[in-house]
Amino acid sequence: MKILVIGEPVHCAECRQKLGVHEYTEINRHTDAENRLEGHDLIIDFLIDGQPEFFQAYSLKPLTVLLNTCRISLAALARSVHDPLKCRVFGFNGLPTMFRRQVLEISLLKKDDAQAVSDLCRQLKTEFLLVDDRVGLVTPRVVCMIINEAYYTVQEGTATREDIDLAMKLGTNYPFGPFEWCEKIGLKNVFELLQAIYEDTHDERYKISALMKREYLGMGERATGAKG
Repeated sequence: MKILVIGEPVHCAECRQKLGVHEYTEINRHTDAENRLEGHDLIIDFLIDGQPEFFQAYSLKPLTVLLNTCRISLAALARSVHDPLKCRVFGFNGLPTMFRRQVLEISLLKKDDAQAVSDLCRQLKTEFLLVDDRVGLVTPRVVCMIINEAYYTVQEGTATREDIDLAMKLGTNYPFGPFEWCEKIGLKNVFELLQAIYEDTHDERYKISALMKREYLGMGERATGAKG
């Protein structure tokens, strides 16, 4: 297959690791992709939730597109355009480290597309699981909520990060503790996903801990060289 991957180097590496031998074109910005969409059997866009307005470019062409919909639903993207969609779109879990899992987590805009996604995944030689089209999908929502709860536990002084990681691995047989998982996914990704879920649901389970917020804001200060 000819696959266009729009994402950061880590995303492109995960695609190659997960999907194996295909003809890949890799682009790290939407501005470089607009005139290069056609001529591919599949487009995998890891960046759409940060620039949802680019969905308009997909909607006008007969493309097959996998969109990272951790922070925005397919339905929300579709409502942003007024003309009937010419593209066929599927959502997927594109958080770092999660794309290369054995089972690909996929959401549908239309139930009628279930056979099409089955055919696509057969071509890609990957197992898949259909999940509801909602912000956070399933695995990102659960994992990031656990990480947030771990931050609350440290914030309250109940346990250390190291103790929490060890307890979760020994007690639940998780492959990583919450803070190890946070490091692999990236604090920025965890924070912004929880923020998107909370704005979508107003569910108190996803309200971000003060400690996580401080660390997230501190990342911005370090990046800009701010002091204080």
